Amino acid sequence: MEAVLSQYKAAIKKLDAKGTEDLFAVDSQIFETGGYEGTYTTYLAHHLAPELAAFKSFTFSDYKVSVRFEGPVALATETYRYRIEPKNGAVAERIGVATSVLTRVGNSWKIVSMHNSGRKPKGS
Repeated sequence: MEAVLSQYKAAIKKLDAKGTEDLFAVDSQIFETGGYEGTYTTYLAHHLAPELAAFKSFTFSDYKVSVRFEGPVALATETYRYRIEPKNGAVAERIGVATSVLTRVGNSWKIVSMHNSGRKPKGS
């Protein structure tokens, strides 16, 4: 199950989200920084892919994940720091958190719901 989250983060770091649709349920729900983004397919097409195309680099550090199982459902909480260097503009350094709900579909885990948000570190 943690491999699904790891594959997603690896794609973000590579600035290439191709194939990440396979990590999400077709009817998934994505929330980012207080807003509803729709299904992952919609989020990828209208938000994530254009955003990644504008970045020179995206790195994660201090990554931690905690997983709890409730029957056939996994609840994951991730904490991390991230640094975005855009092709144009100022570098952004943030503290991030994500919560994900995953369920087993066949032999694999799929993300059903993901909410992530970030904020500036204190003193910046």
